[in-house]
Amino acid sequence: MDLYIIREITDDEIDRAVKVIREGFKTVAEDFGLTIDNCPTNGAFIHINSLKKWKSQGKAMYGLFIGSKMIGFLELDRKDTGVYELEKLTILPVYRHMGYGRILLSFAKEKAKELGAKKLCIGIIEENSVLKNWYSENGFVHTGTKKFDTLPFTVGFMEAEIK
Repeated sequence: MDLYIIREITDDEIDRAVKVIREGFKTVAEDFGLTIDNCPTNGAFIHINSLKKWKSQGKAMYGLFIGSKMIGFLELDRKDTGVYELEKLTILPVYRHMGYGRILLSFAKEKAKELGAKKLCIGIIEENSVLKNWYSENGFVHTGTKKFDTLPFTVGFMEAEIK
Protein backbone atom coordinates (compact mmCIF):
# COMPACT_ATOMS: atom_id res chain seq x y z
CA MET A 1 0.00 0.00 0.00
CA ASP A 2 1.34 3.40 -0.97
CA LEU A 3 1.77 6.19 1.56
CA TYR A 4 -1.37 8.28 1.78
CA ILE A 5 -2.83 11.29 3.51
CA ILE A 6 -6.45 12.13 4.28
CA ARG A 7 -7.33 15.78 4.58
CA GLU A 8 -10.14 18.23 4.06
CA ILE A 9 -10.37 19.28 0.45
CA THR A 10 -9.97 22.91 -0.54
CA ASP A 11 -12.33 24.91 -2.71
CA ASP A 12 -9.76 24.63 -5.51
CA GLU A 13 -9.98 20.81 -5.34
CA ILE A 14 -13.74 20.49 -5.76
CA ASP A 15 -13.41 19.79 -9.48
CA ARG A 16 -11.00 16.93 -8.72
CA ALA A 17 -13.38 15.60 -6.06
CA VAL A 18 -16.24 15.61 -8.57
CA LYS A 19 -14.15 13.47 -10.93
CA VAL A 20 -13.34 10.98 -8.15
CA ILE A 21 -17.00 10.75 -7.09
CA ARG A 22 -18.23 10.30 -10.66
CA GLU A 23 -15.65 7.63 -11.47
CA GLY A 24 -16.17 5.86 -8.16
CA PHE A 25 -19.95 5.77 -8.44
CA LYS A 26 -19.96 4.95 -12.16
CA THR A 27 -19.34 1.25 -11.57
CA VAL A 28 -22.34 0.95 -9.26
CA ALA A 29 -24.52 2.98 -11.62
CA GLU A 30 -23.62 0.57 -14.41
CA ASP A 31 -24.22 -2.50 -12.22
CA PHE A 32 -27.69 -1.29 -11.20
CA GLY A 33 -28.80 0.37 -14.44
CA LEU A 34 -28.78 3.88 -13.01
CA THR A 35 -28.84 6.75 -15.48
CA ILE A 36 -29.02 10.52 -15.25
CA ASP A 37 -32.71 10.18 -16.21
CA ASN A 38 -33.76 7.59 -13.62
CA CYS A 39 -31.39 8.60 -10.81
CA PRO A 40 -29.94 12.10 -11.33
CA THR A 41 -28.89 12.39 -7.66
CA ASN A 42 -26.49 9.43 -7.85
CA GLY A 43 -22.82 10.30 -7.42
CA ALA A 44 -22.07 9.09 -10.96
CA PHE A 45 -23.90 12.19 -12.22
CA ILE A 46 -22.88 14.75 -9.58
CA HIS A 47 -22.35 18.31 -10.76
CA ILE A 48 -19.60 20.60 -9.52
CA ASN A 49 -22.14 23.26 -8.51
CA SER A 50 -23.83 20.80 -6.16
CA LEU A 51 -20.57 19.98 -4.39
CA LYS A 52 -19.67 23.68 -4.14
CA LYS A 53 -23.09 24.43 -2.66
CA TRP A 54 -22.88 21.62 -0.10
CA LYS A 55 -19.37 22.63 0.94
CA SER A 56 -20.54 26.24 1.42
CA GLN A 57 -23.38 24.90 3.59
CA GLY A 58 -20.84 23.35 5.94
CA LYS A 59 -20.68 19.73 4.83
CA ALA A 60 -17.19 18.45 5.65
CA MET A 61 -15.41 16.95 2.63
CA TYR A 62 -12.25 14.89 2.74
CA GLY A 63 -9.97 13.41 0.14
CA LEU A 64 -7.63 10.47 0.36
CA PHE A 65 -4.44 11.34 -1.52
CA ILE A 66 -1.47 9.33 -2.72
CA GLY A 67 1.06 12.02 -3.44
CA SER A 68 -0.92 14.72 -5.20
CA LYS A 69 -3.49 12.27 -6.66
CA MET A 70 -6.91 12.16 -4.99
CA ILE A 71 -8.01 8.51 -5.00
CA GLY A 72 -10.87 8.63 -2.51
CA PHE A 73 -13.54 10.93 -1.13
CA LEU A 74 -16.05 11.17 1.67
CA GLU A 75 -18.48 13.73 3.03
CA LEU A 76 -19.79 14.13 6.57
CA ASP A 77 -23.04 15.96 7.19
CA ARG A 78 -24.37 16.81 10.66
CA LYS A 79 -27.99 15.66 10.85
CA ASP A 80 -28.78 16.08 14.52
CA THR A 81 -27.05 16.42 17.85
CA GLY A 82 -24.64 13.52 17.96
CA VAL A 83 -25.66 12.18 14.54
CA TYR A 84 -23.65 12.52 11.34
CA GLU A 85 -24.40 11.07 7.94
CA LEU A 86 -21.61 9.59 5.85
CA GLU A 87 -22.12 10.43 2.19
CA LYS A 88 -20.32 9.76 -1.08
CA LEU A 89 -17.64 7.47 0.35
CA THR A 90 -15.78 6.22 -2.70
CA ILE A 91 -12.42 4.95 -3.88
CA LEU A 92 -11.34 5.07 -7.52
CA PRO A 93 -11.93 1.60 -9.01
CA VAL A 94 -8.24 0.98 -9.78
CA TYR A 95 -7.42 1.44 -6.04
CA ARG A 96 -10.19 -0.80 -4.68
CA HIS A 97 -9.55 -4.00 -2.73
CA MET A 98 -6.30 -2.59 -1.34
CA GLY A 99 -7.65 -1.45 2.05
CA TYR A 100 -8.15 2.22 1.21
CA GLY A 101 -11.93 2.05 1.64
CA ARG A 102 -11.56 0.63 5.15
CA ILE A 103 -8.97 3.33 5.95
CA LEU A 104 -11.30 6.06 4.71
CA LEU A 105 -14.21 4.60 6.69
CA SER A 106 -12.09 4.44 9.86
CA PHE A 107 -11.12 8.06 9.28
CA ALA A 108 -14.81 9.00 8.90
CA LYS A 109 -15.63 7.37 12.24
CA GLU A 110 -12.75 9.13 14.00
CA LYS A 111 -13.57 12.50 12.44
CA ALA A 112 -17.25 12.11 13.34
CA LYS A 113 -16.20 11.33 16.92
CA GLU A 114 -14.05 14.51 17.00
CA LEU A 115 -17.10 16.45 15.82
CA GLY A 116 -19.18 15.05 18.69
CA ALA A 117 -21.00 12.24 16.93
CA LYS A 118 -22.39 9.31 18.84
CA LYS A 119 -23.76 7.72 15.69
CA LEU A 120 -22.75 7.60 12.02
CA CYS A 121 -25.53 6.85 9.51
CA ILE A 122 -25.48 5.91 5.86
CA GLY A 123 -27.98 5.23 3.09
CA ILE A 124 -27.09 2.66 0.42
CA ILE A 125 -28.71 0.78 -2.43
CA GLU A 126 -30.41 -1.99 -0.47
CA GLU A 127 -30.00 -4.44 -3.33
CA ASN A 128 -26.21 -3.93 -3.29
CA SER A 129 -25.45 -6.93 -1.08
CA VAL A 130 -21.68 -6.59 -1.53
CA LEU A 131 -21.69 -3.04 -0.16
CA LYS A 132 -24.21 -3.89 2.55
CA ASN A 133 -22.01 -6.78 3.72
CA TRP A 134 -18.90 -4.57 3.65
CA TYR A 135 -20.52 -2.00 5.91
CA SER A 136 -21.76 -4.77 8.23
CA GLU A 137 -18.23 -6.16 8.46
CA ASN A 138 -17.09 -2.68 9.42
CA GLY A 139 -19.44 -2.17 12.35
CA PHE A 140 -22.64 -0.91 10.72
CA VAL A 141 -26.05 -2.35 11.59
CA HIS A 142 -28.95 -2.41 9.15
CA THR A 143 -31.81 -0.31 10.57
CA GLY A 144 -34.43 -0.36 7.82
CA THR A 145 -35.41 0.39 4.26
CA LYS A 146 -37.51 2.87 2.36
CA LYS A 147 -38.73 2.95 -1.22
CA PHE A 148 -38.78 6.44 -2.75
CA ASP A 149 -40.91 7.08 -5.84
CA THR A 150 -38.04 9.10 -7.34
CA LEU A 151 -35.45 6.30 -7.09
CA PRO A 152 -35.23 3.04 -9.08
CA PHE A 153 -34.02 1.11 -6.03
CA THR A 154 -34.79 0.67 -2.34
CA VAL A 155 -32.69 2.70 0.08
CA GLY A 156 -31.19 0.69 2.91
CA PHE A 157 -30.28 2.51 6.10
CA MET A 158 -27.36 1.51 8.29
CA GLU A 159 -25.68 3.03 11.30
CA ALA A 160 -22.65 2.58 13.51
CA GLU A 161 -22.25 3.63 17.13
CA ILE A 162 -19.27 5.92 17.61
CA LYS A 163 -17.26 5.04 20.69
